[in-house]
Amino acid sequence: MTNTDIKWQQHDINAQRREALFGHQSAVIWFTGLSGSGKSTVANALEQALAAQGKHTYLLDGDNVRHGLCADLGFSAQDRSENLRRVGAVAGLMVDAGLLVLSAFISPYRNQRALVKSFIPAGKFIEVHIATPLQVCEQRDVKGLYKKARAGQISQFTGISDPYEAPEAADLVLDTSVTSLQDSVQQLLALLKERQIIS
Repeated sequence: MTNTDIKWQQHDINAQRREALFGHQSAVIWFTGLSGSGKSTVANALEQALAAQGKHTYLLDGDNVRHGLCADLGFSAQDRSENLRRVGAVAGLMVDAGLLVLSAFISPYRNQRALVKSFIPAGKFIEVHIATPLQVCEQRDVKGLYKKARAGQISQFTGISDPYEAPEAADLVLDTSVTSLQDSVQQLLALLKERQIIS
């Protein structure tokens, strides 16, 4: 059997029917930014706000998926791309399930984020750049990774020995060094309402 023998199976319950059951549109809110920029913190706070409104969500976090879905992958450029390919495919299935998917990944390269976007139906991918400056992220160093990277103990570390390609046209840009968590969440909720993802 080859890939040409595999056909997408259409089922009677589709994404539109699931969205109607949930009472809101499905979408992927993709948080990208440096380590320590606040991606997971903002995504977590947004999920709490959405849950309080009765929205159906799931938060895909960079560290968490490496405990299972991507446990076999390392941190080479090839493995990091495969990590995001898998996450993008899963996010696409979750959108089909009618969920609001929040994804917090460094995802440093534009082509990686474009690949993820290709898994998501048109109009359902919202790119949020957590544009906290490197200096602030390094001062936070929540996991001690910057210290290790500066000491040469971690190679190919984004922002230090590996580049970060900022989005050229993100749907929303937030800098957590100047924007409070509450304000960040309010801006995100306003964007979701503007896009008619939620009411």
